[in-house]
Amino acid sequence: MKRRIAREKALQILFSLDTEEYNIETTLEHTLNGEERDTFLLKIVKGVAENQQHIDEKIASNLEKWSMARLAIVEKTLLRIAAYELFYLKDAPESVIINEAIEIAHVFGDEKSGKFINGVLSKMVK
Repeated sequence: MKRRIAREKALQILFSLDTEEYNIETTLEHTLNGEERDTFLLKIVKGVAENQQHIDEKIASNLEKWSMARLAIVEKTLLRIAAYELFYLKDAPESVIINEAIEIAHVFGDEKSGKFINGVLSKMVK
C-alpha cells in the first residue's frame, strides 16, 4: 500500500474511532474491507491512539485563537497523524509529511483545511 493511501485510510480509521464507539480492530476490519494490513498504516493508527494525549498537547500549544474542542474532526485527525509522523516516526522529511497532510486535507476537508493544516504544522516544526 502506498503511503498516501495508508495515510488516507488512517484518517478514516482514526476519524471513526473519534466519532464512534469502535475499537481499533473493528474499525480496521471495516475500513480495509479484506485488504491486507499495511505496516505503515498500523504504525500510524496505533501510534496516534497510544500517544494521543501528548500529540494533542503539542497541537494545542501551537493553535492560535483555536482550541482542540473547536477543531473539525478531519483537521484534528490530520494534525494528529502528521504530528505523530513528525515527532515519533521521523522516517520522512518534514516537508513531505506536511505536504501529504495538506493534500489529504484538500480531499477530505473544506477549502480552508489545507491552509489551516499548513499553518499549524509549520509552526510545530519551527
